Amino acid sequence: MNQTESGHCKHRIRASYSSFREKEKKIADYILEHPEEIIHSTISQVADTLDVAEATVFRFCKRIGFKGYQAMKIALASEVVTGMKDIHETIKEGDDEKQVAEKVFKSNIRTLEDTLSVIDGDSFKKAVQMLLAANRVEFYGNGGSGVIAMDAHHKFMRTGIPTIAYSDSHFQVMSASQLTEKDVVVLISHTGTNRDILQALEVAKEQGVTTIGITTLAKSPLSEGVDVPLYTVSKETDYRSEALSSRLAQLSIIDALYVNVSIGRKDLMQQSITKMRKAISSTRI
Repeated sequence: MNQTESGHCKHRIRASYSSFREKEKKIADYILEHPEEIIHSTISQVADTLDVAEATVFRFCKRIGFKGYQAMKIALASEVVTGMKDIHETIKEGDDEKQVAEKVFKSNIRTLEDTLSVIDGDSFKKAVQMLLAANRVEFYGNGGSGVIAMDAHHKFMRTGIPTIAYSDSHFQVMSASQLTEKDVVVLISHTGTNRDILQALEVAKEQGVTTIGITTLAKSPLSEGVDVPLYTVSKETDYRSEALSSRLAQLSIIDALYVNVSIGRKDLMQQSITKMRKAISSTRI
């Protein structure tokens, strides 16, 4: 994993969980469910508790991007302390407008930082290459994710790649049925369990279409069904759902994909932008 040892132990585990072997999932479950016990235990104690070899625990720590058990434990301890701090930073009824604004901004920053920490370099590179090779790119999302899909369409129009966004489930499956293996569909769903999005995914796969998913870290039908899953991390608060918070991370992933594709299509994109600016200029006084 292309990640530095800057913490976010739990996020790393959740991002890679679906690819773990049985013993690795056993270790992962124990860390996620008993972080404080891990912090106060040695590697041999953890190995005894889980009835696995110390080497297995050590390899697991390496697998999620740490130099060893001690480095993982330090990161986990930092994460637990930060979690306690977050409790006291939640919005309260007595907060004034400026305090509420500050807490909203800090929450947004945290969402972006956490999402950045779980981005897998290889997966992201693969997604960019898929988009660069596509004859056509379509973005699907329902509800709030539909707005993200439209934003993606608005950006990717500048690349010169034929693109469109659909937030209607009927349009999604109808359009997906007309695509080919040379096309790419990007499916956006916070939970990864939206029935309409999963149906569109199924239709796209039947046509041999390459698929990219943007969803939360948790294991889901969407993350397991697409060719390349890209993950977001967000936390629910009293005044904002987890899905609402995640949209900033979704937008940032779209931005990062767009900029990478723009770099890869520099000359062609310049022609597209020139034509677009000329067309838009006629609408201005």
